[in-house]
Amino acid sequence: MYNVQRTLVITGGSSGIGKATASLFAERGWRVFELSRHGKEESKAESRRSKATGEIIHVTCDVCSEESCRTAVAEVLRLTDHVDVVISNAGYGISGPVEFTEIAAAEHQMDVNFMGAVRFTQAVLPQLRKQGFGRIIYTSSVAAPLPVPYQAFYSASKAAVNAMALALANEVRTFGISVSVMMPGDVSSGFTDARDKSTAGEDIYRSANKAISNMERDERAGMSPRQMAKLFYHIATCHSPRPQYVGGFLYRILCLLDRILPKRLVNWIEHKLYS
Repeated sequence: MYNVQRTLVITGGSSGIGKATASLFAERGWRVFELSRHGKEESKAESRRSKATGEIIHVTCDVCSEESCRTAVAEVLRLTDHVDVVISNAGYGISGPVEFTEIAAAEHQMDVNFMGAVRFTQAVLPQLRKQGFGRIIYTSSVAAPLPVPYQAFYSASKAAVNAMALALANEVRTFGISVSVMMPGDVSSGFTDARDKSTAGEDIYRSANKAISNMERDERAGMSPRQMAKLFYHIATCHSPRPQYVGGFLYRILCLLDRILPKRLVNWIEHKLYS
């Protein structure tokens, strides 16, 4: 017999959208396991109460390590007998021209954003299959359907997440598990300042600095992490979640236009926005 209290496990829950999401779910009575690299080192799991009835428990986890993901999930299952929703949110961004981006930097971008999601999924899926229910939600980006110049590898990593999620949804459907992605537009959070920016090649790609500056300006004026947390909560609790969601009305319109208009035109518009 499962506990009545619903349970969320979220990676990248120590800042930005992840932190806001963990807090919102806890405020609404959920037991939240927040997985991230940063936390109290003296204990593997540290708990704090929310301002309502829920609880947030920190579990140290590095999504770049398969062993770390499996150890973290094992710790979660030591403390609870079920998992209702998992959110794969850990990630970061790099920027710079494709030609001048170091291969190691591009590989690390894919390793964190895409392979990190894969490792976490592989670690948690056995429990979801065993219990016969659950929802998996991935944090993607509008940059997946609308790739951003000078953020090519970030865009590619999120497009890979989208593709995996759609395939996975059909693989796990028979186990009572649903899979969705949430694609935020510009969000005002620490993600902007944490971006790994390369200036290599800016003397050749002269629009790069302006494009990145404009992009960061838009991010700082963007939606709040709390708004994205509310969308995550909707996906987690609605009767029949869709495969993909877009965060923000403007970005929903842009993604709709991308499906309607010729791709050449959409890409030309993006060129004008970032040149």
